[in-house]
Amino acid sequence: MIGIFDSGLGGLSVMRAIHARLPDTDLLYLADSAYCPYGPRPLLEIRDRALACGRWLVDQGARIVVVACNTATAAAIELLRREIRVPVVGMEPGVKPAVAATRNGKVAVLATSGTLASDRFRSLVQAYAAGVEVYPLACPDLVAQVEAGELQSDQTRHLIEQHLATVPEVDVIVLGCTHFPPLKPLIETCTGSHVTVIDTGPAVAAQTERIARQINLPAGSGTIRCATTGDPQLVAPALYNVWGAPLPLTGVQIDSAVVVYE
Repeated sequence: MIGIFDSGLGGLSVMRAIHARLPDTDLLYLADSAYCPYGPRPLLEIRDRALACGRWLVDQGARIVVVACNTATAAAIELLRREIRVPVVGMEPGVKPAVAATRNGKVAVLATSGTLASDRFRSLVQAYAAGVEVYPLACPDLVAQVEAGELQSDQTRHLIEQHLATVPEVDVIVLGCTHFPPLKPLIETCTGSHVTVIDTGPAVAAQTERIARQINLPAGSGTIRCATTGDPQLVAPALYNVWGAPLPLTGVQIDSAVVVYE
């Protein structure tokens, strides 16, 4: 089984890409909805939650853990790889492919404040974006829209248009939060065909598949299960809207990890 977690429902876009590549592999998705969103939370709290979620997935039998959250990856990927006993796959905003794709040298990165303030994001920009203007856009309101299952509403469209109006005309948009791929069709409608929208979920799925082959992960029955630290009755309708079909959902309580940081 492969375990996947995010602060909420955004990581479902990554799970969809993994399921497409590994349709016979059992998947367990954990939405840490009680702590969503991670973006504005203190760094140490994000690290604690990420480790707690990773450990819980391993306890359930995960042979690979996928951190389907840019904020949690930026804050805790090294900690997770040090502390848990299975391979850990993380993700980061697609700055490198965006720089390769831009024609006018202007790129917008839609993400959470936690991702955009991270050393990991700054390192990506410094390493790959020489000569390119990168405009970071913190969009917590879009995270909230996805958590509510509002993927096509007028309000969501209005928020997207408001964010993009704050930067010069860009020709590449990076979806630097896993909550945003479900909004890709609406973003493309708002921007037009001249703008390239980059989602790194497929690259994460490809890396997950490579690791699965390396460790000889046995085939399962292709079952998909979901758990949430929030109220399942509140999460279930949005889960249906984002995934597009019913998925088994249970409520779980996961205490924060206790970690001594050096």
